[in-house]
Amino acid sequence: MSSLTVIDKRYLEKFLNMDGGYVLNYSDNSFGTFFHRQAVDIHGPKYQTYGTSKAKKLRAFWDTENDSVVGKVLSAMIDEYEVDCELNKKQIDKELLAKVRGIVARLSGKPQAAATPTQTANDFLNHEFTIPNIQKLPVEPLAIPIIESRLAEARIALRAKAHLSVIFLCGSVLEAVLLGAAQKAPAQFNRATASPKAKDGSVKPLHEWSLAQFIDVACEIDLLKPDVKKFSHGLRDFRNYIHPYAQMQSGFTPDEHTAKLCFQVLKAALASVAGERK
Repeated sequence: MSSLTVIDKRYLEKFLNMDGGYVLNYSDNSFGTFFHRQAVDIHGPKYQTYGTSKAKKLRAFWDTENDSVVGKVLSAMIDEYEVDCELNKKQIDKELLAKVRGIVARLSGKPQAAATPTQTANDFLNHEFTIPNIQKLPVEPLAIPIIESRLAEARIALRAKAHLSVIFLCGSVLEAVLLGAAQKAPAQFNRATASPKAKDGSVKPLHEWSLAQFIDVACEIDLLKPDVKKFSHGLRDFRNYIHPYAQMQSGFTPDEHTAKLCFQVLKAALASVAGERK
C-alpha cells in the first residue's frame, strides 16, 4: 500500500481529471497499453476493488502497490501528459504540476529540485545533438549500412513531411540499437526493475521486448538520459501505428512537430549509447 495521503490523492485526482471515472484523456485501450508498459495489468481483477472505471482502478492501484511502483507509474504518466499538452498546445496548470511532481518525488524517494525549470519539448528540440559514427554503436557490422540507409531516409521523410514514415524509421533504428546494447550486456538489462516479465515472473527474452521497454530499462541503467524517455512519447509504441485501427484507437495523429521530436529523440539516444553525451 502506498503512503499517499488523502490530500495527496486530492491533488492527483485534480491533476489527472478523474471526475466521472476518467483519467486524463485515456481510452480503456490506451490506459491498458500505458500500464502494460509499466508491467501492470491494470484491467485485471486485482485493481477492480472499487469498480471498473479507469479512475476506480487507478485508486485501487494506489491503495495496493508500494511507493516505488506507484511513484514510477505516476512519473511516467505525468511525463506523457506534459509532453502531450505541449505538442497539442494545451494549457497545463504549472503550480498543480509542481505539486504532483513533489508528491511523486517523495514516493520515489528522490528529493525534488524545486528551482530546476522543467525542460520543454522546444528546449529539447533546440539542443544540438549529432548522430555519432555508426561504428561506435552496438550493432552487427552487416546491419550498419541498413541503419545508415534508414537514417538518410528519415531525413528525406522529414523534409517531405511524411510524419508517420519518420516515426517508423526512427523507431526501428532505435529498437535495433538498444537490442544490440542489451545483447552486449544482458545481465545488466535483465536485472533492471523495469525489465518486462513473463507470467511466471521470469524476464522475457530480449527479442520479445518492445521499444518502450528497452527505453525504460536503458534509462534505469543510465545508458540513456531522462530526456530521451520523457520525449519518446511518439516513438515508444511505433509498431502499433503500422495498423490503422490501432492508430485510430490510440488517437495518435503525428504532425511535423511530433516527427521532429522523434528524430531528435533518436539522435540524442544514439549519442548516449555511443558515449558522446555528458
